[in-house]
Amino acid sequence: MNKRYSTIIIDDEAPARLGLLNLLKEFPETFDVIDTAQNGTEAQQKIEALNPDIIFLDIEMPGCTGFELLARLKTIPMVIFCTAYDQYSLEAFETNSIDYLVKPVKSERIEKTVQKLKNFHIKSSSDELLKVLKEITNRKEHKRMTSITVKKNDKIIFIKLEEVSYFEADSNYTTIHSEMGTFLSTETIASLENKLPDNFLRIHRGIILNKDYIKEAQKYFNSKFIITLNDTKNTNITSGRSYSESIKINLGFY
Repeated sequence: MNKRYSTIIIDDEAPARLGLLNLLKEFPETFDVIDTAQNGTEAQQKIEALNPDIIFLDIEMPGCTGFELLARLKTIPMVIFCTAYDQYSLEAFETNSIDYLVKPVKSERIEKTVQKLKNFHIKSSSDELLKVLKEITNRKEHKRMTSITVKKNDKIIFIKLEEVSYFEADSNYTTIHSEMGTFLSTETIASLENKLPDNFLRIHRGIILNKDYIKEAQKYFNSKFIITLNDTKNTNITSGRSYSESIKINLGFY
């Protein structure tokens, strides 16, 4: 008989908490979600009071990060990180038998977590876990993109990401739609997705948009959405069907 784990979900974003809660409900034989928390202080109180087996933990929360929360705990439960973070961190987590989910989380990925838990016998000590987290924090990438450069004639133009409304695939290139105008970049959509900050959301195979420019979003047929941007053209973009779950979580449709 498989063990049923008492679980707390910790994330500062309500759509992310609800989205993960709905996913875990698909695995009632494994996860018993006993509570949720929206920040580190609330999470600490609930963990110490309820003593869960597992916590699903976002790393980058305002006020108190996931790492800082763990450092405050006297006893650390099994941790399943659920966030957007860089690749070398993922490898470090997996090496230390800590699962790691990349947002937006999908049901198929939770299935892998369930299988991992079935084969999970030895819980890492708190000291070992904190040592790993400290190393990852020190190695965290600080060179996160804040601008993108394009070449025009004999000039190099710097475009601030805050002025970019969306990126659109154009053959082997990418069109940048910004307040400065429209430019062509040699970066591909796939490479940009790995570099852009969290306020950029891929909604289509060929489109990544800046969430700060979203004016409204409405459901469309076949699990698609029509998203209107607050740019000079009030651009309407139809999302791709395969990005439906990501959009629901990021834009609060749950």
